[in-house]
Order: sequence, then structure tokens, then C-alpha cells
Amino acid sequence: METQTGTRLFEVLERLAATIEARKGGDPAVSYTAKLLNDPALAAKKLGEEAVETVIAAVAQGPDALAAESADLLYHWLALMAASGVSLDAVADKLAAREGTSGIAEKASRV
Repeated sequence: METQTGTRLFEVLERLAATIEARKGGDPAVSYTAKLLNDPALAAKKLGEEAVETVIAAVAQGPDALAAESADLLYHWLALMAASGVSLDAVADKLAAREGTSGIAEKASRV
């Protein structure tokens, strides 16, 4: 059963992913998203930076900072997926395949 919060997050992420897709082919000089979409390595670097900032917020800056950095992290993750040609359905397939499997067992299966 989805919570209202989970549903709202999903809806916001769907709209954000659609906006990112709409920026494909845009001018990188005027659109930050188009710049990321044109350079998957840059998109990956920015995702890494946001991941570090999210961790710092989690351990030292409090809930509001963590929420803000998490929003940045999700945006950059969606941009990297689009820049790399990885569909969100492909990610969903991977997650669904892991459902009901212990994280320890799943990780061991990849070794």
C-alpha cells in the first residue's frame, strides 16, 4: 500500500523525469539540464558531488538540509539516467527482480 507521501514523491519525480527528457536536444548554453544530457561524464560527476553533499547534510546539517540535498541528488540521478540512455523502467526491473531477496544474499550473488 502506497502512502500519500510516496505517491506524491512518485508524481513529482515523474514530472521531473518528463521535464528532463524534454530538454534533450536543447541548447547547453542556456539549459543546465541540456548541458548534463550532452555530457554523461559531467552528469556522473555532478551526481557524485550531490551524493557527497547529501551525506554531509545527513550527518551534520539536519533534516531540512538533507531534504534539499536529496532533491538535488534525485534530479542529478534522473539527469544521469537520461544522459546515459538508461530508462527508469530498466531500473524498476532491476529493483523488482530483487524484491523479497535479502540485501546480503543479493550482493553475494553479484560477486
